[in-house]
Amino acid sequence: MFTFSFQIQSLIFVGNLIIFCYGFYVPGVAPVEYRKGQRIEVRAVKMTSIHTQLPYEYYSLPLCIPKNGTFQYKSENLGEVLRGDRIVNTPYEIHMAENIKCRLLCHKQNNPMNWNVDESDKVASRIEHEYFVHLLVDNLPVATKIINADTLERSIEQGYRLGFMSKGKAYINNHLKLLLKYHKHSQDSYRVVGFEVETYSVDKAELTFAEESCGYPSEPRPQLVNEDTGTKLYFTYSVEWGESDIEWASRWDIYLGMKDVQIHWFSIVNSIVVLFFLSGILTMIMVRTLRRDIARYNSDEKVEDMIEETGWKLVHGDVFRPPPKRMLFAAVIGSGIQIFLMSLITIVIAMLGMLSPASRGALMTAAIFLYVFMGLIAGYYSARLYNTLKGKQWKHAAFLTATLYPAIVFGTCFFLNFFIMGKHSSGAVPFSTMMALLCLWFCISLPLVYLGYYFGCRKQPFQHPVRTNFIPRKVPEQLWYMNTYVCILMAGILPFGAVFIELFFIFNALWENQFYYLFGFLFLVFCILVISVSQISIVMVYFQLCGEDYHWWWKSFIISGGSAVYILVYSIFYFFTKLEITEFIPTLLYIGYTGLMVLTFWLLTGTIGFFAAYTFIRKIYAAVKID
Repeated sequence: MFTFSFQIQSLIFVGNLIIFCYGFYVPGVAPVEYRKGQRIEVRAVKMTSIHTQLPYEYYSLPLCIPKNGTFQYKSENLGEVLRGDRIVNTPYEIHMAENIKCRLLCHKQNNPMNWNVDESDKVASRIEHEYFVHLLVDNLPVATKIINADTLERSIEQGYRLGFMSKGKAYINNHLKLLLKYHKHSQDSYRVVGFEVETYSVDKAELTFAEESCGYPSEPRPQLVNEDTGTKLYFTYSVEWGESDIEWASRWDIYLGMKDVQIHWFSIVNSIVVLFFLSGILTMIMVRTLRRDIARYNSDEKVEDMIEETGWKLVHGDVFRPPPKRMLFAAVIGSGIQIFLMSLITIVIAMLGMLSPASRGALMTAAIFLYVFMGLIAGYYSARLYNTLKGKQWKHAAFLTATLYPAIVFGTCFFLNFFIMGKHSSGAVPFSTMMALLCLWFCISLPLVYLGYYFGCRKQPFQHPVRTNFIPRKVPEQLWYMNTYVCILMAGILPFGAVFIELFFIFNALWENQFYYLFGFLFLVFCILVISVSQISIVMVYFQLCGEDYHWWWKSFIISGGSAVYILVYSIFYFFTKLEITEFIPTLLYIGYTGLMVLTFWLLTGTIGFFAAYTFIRKIYAAVKID
């Protein structure tokens, strides 16, 4: 049972830690110093669209290639590969603090780029699906400023639009005006602190050339992508540098502008108020009721009175009876422990600024490796639980624990990967990466789970305060509101309310290519989630035992994961109201990945609820005298 003082002290500590971490957090890596005139490389990451959810590498379209004709792909971490990032060099020539008015990106004045019908059709299809191109300069992603026509509010888009549609025809943005900012660190030392782009579509006939430079009218005719006869066009660019007072440590502020902070705080304060309200009710009901029950059970009453007694004490001989499918239960709880530890450590590390958005793929890489290495602890506690449930086949249980959740995830992703490969998307996981993931699973995670089981099975089982009878007690008919499905709906409301706002921003980051960086808020929400799930689980199990139903093992796990049902419903609502996905494969990807999220959340909250209920039951039965 959580008390008010403990909750208040914990939340004050967490709040202070978040404020400290927010002040300390500096996204990015070590700054790079440039001299005036020094070349700075422009790299391409990928192309993305919120309509298809299928990323493509930069050179999947017939764009300008480097002058030497060689592509230099950057070595990527595991997270970058899984995200579909394929970072490669481009032919843009940029030098520190040197402006370029207009220059051809490739080809010659009398030799424009020539796309055939198939290539034109491919480009037009990408433009129709509103693909964005993502470039990097000094590890800083390109941004496009946009102005809301109704509110005149300024905002930014990540990347720049490949083109636009007008009257059913596709037009390509073939001229980029690169707007770069530098901060003068010393007399001869410059740092890149800003990277924006303005896009223009300029018809081939509108361009004028003079030696190595070019020009175009203030309102040029746009460059059509002709799907019938092919397309001839030029790619040009200009560079404009400007000095800025922005420090290098603050250069990410344009991407991470905290305009939604009030929404997060409102959500958190609301959740805390509801949490305290629930705690007060639980404290009054549970403590008073439990004290009265324990005092009555421990009093010297007559045998006749005890026979007529009802309540949770009457099932003391069955409350710790092992559940059916004990091996599967131990494996599910072990998977939940692994997910819980991975989530907690990842959020804490990210909150401390070690997994900033500048380190692309670092968050996913850290989560995967943490899950793998948490197999040791998960195996240990799963083994102790399996031993407590009088399981005998610990090797089989260890294998099931190590493979149950990863097999579902890997199988689903492997199935979806075939459809992604069919679209030739960079989001398709290469065979070598699949083999690396399998090696992590079978060569590290599986042995660690077995090692944890080895030590866990040699420890004493969890001690129970009462003995289990040989003959099971008959469970009386339960009231309608104690039905499992009704309990799931009732128990899931509060935890879902605690995570609802953060869930919205996480979905935006996943499906709309936005940055998620408020890990301090996420940590506080995670703490509220743990407390609320624990309290709900304790109360539901208490009511179940008062109804003389001792089958609480599986039920505590299933009911505690009830908020996953609401997340499933919300994901369906989000799909139809926020996303504009109409094609089959993107829909299939959304269903598959969202299903894995729901399963993961169910395992996480179910495990939290089970351990809260298990601790509570051991405490209350240890407090009464059993003959």
